[in-house]
Amino acid sequence: MSDFHEPTNQVSKDLTCSNCGATLRYQPGTTNVECAYCGTKVEINAAAGIVETDLEEYLAQAWKDDETVSVTVVSCNSCGGASTLAANVVSDTCPFCASNLVVKNGTTSAIHKPQYILPFSFDSTLAQERFRGWLKNLWFAPNDLKKYADIDGKLNGMYLPYWTFNCTTDSIYSGERGDYYYTTESYTHHENGRSETRTRQVRHTRWSSAHGQVSNNFDDLLIEGSRSLPKNKLRALEPWDTKKLLSYDDQYLAGFRTEVNVVNIKSAYSEAQGRMQPEIQALAKQDIGGDEQQLHSLDTRYLAPSFKHVLLPVWISAYRYNNKVYQFIINARTGEVQGERPYSAIKIILLVVGIIAFILFLATL
Repeated sequence: MSDFHEPTNQVSKDLTCSNCGATLRYQPGTTNVECAYCGTKVEINAAAGIVETDLEEYLAQAWKDDETVSVTVVSCNSCGGASTLAANVVSDTCPFCASNLVVKNGTTSAIHKPQYILPFSFDSTLAQERFRGWLKNLWFAPNDLKKYADIDGKLNGMYLPYWTFNCTTDSIYSGERGDYYYTTESYTHHENGRSETRTRQVRHTRWSSAHGQVSNNFDDLLIEGSRSLPKNKLRALEPWDTKKLLSYDDQYLAGFRTEVNVVNIKSAYSEAQGRMQPEIQALAKQDIGGDEQQLHSLDTRYLAPSFKHVLLPVWISAYRYNNKVYQFIINARTGEVQGERPYSAIKIILLVVGIIAFILFLATL
């Protein structure tokens, strides 16, 4: 059993300085929380080692006494995104859609305590530089986009909930193998009023039945625990250095927000199996060999599945341009930026006109 099954114990992410009573914040890239008022630093003693939780055993026991974290949660009336909020914040904007949040409607909730966490490795200053660099390299962006996407003071450090899955798969397949072969055929070629007989190679496919068995190992397959951000953008932030996960400690959350997990373990595991399928199918086709492959049946057993409930760090913000919301996310470990952006119709039209003019010019030569 992992510490995911410890008895319920309410804990808080609000940390105060023992020297002056001010709020402590985790300092990205360090193992410290620091007081912004008096400079006091406190070392975080994270426990080493990663232990997987047996999924089947966990589901069979139907655990309801997982350790929880007591947090203030506020939901956005515009997009429905839900995240934690520091107790002393009286006004804020939604990190997902840039709408004003009704902070007074925040509620105190007990959420499942994660098992592991990847702390932030760089601060908001570097995150802003990464975003501006990404913005500068956008093709066909409106000239005035920069002022709308000015993120000074609007960048949110946030931990996103994820499930990771380990699993061995054993698959039995049936299908067909296609091998190319060529024959020579004659045809008549007509040119300048003359005709002549020529030959050419024609490709055919010889099909034969195929049966077999393949096995695969999946390690730390990630499934998002939230639905507030586009899944394709989140997956484009991968890979994550999950081998450097640390045991969860409230102190890493000090000064940051956490999105609330809305995907339960059963749904996450079902989605994980779906993510495994393309790789399993590719392995079966590789085993069939030949030039083409067809799969008629694929029966997979999922052996010894295990999981971890983790938090991964991102810098996130949203901006409005022409009354439309655009989100962007930065992997707070690698600096990878993924985002949504507007296009300048004028720039695209000018490019098309320029290409047409160039083609017409070449035609006159």
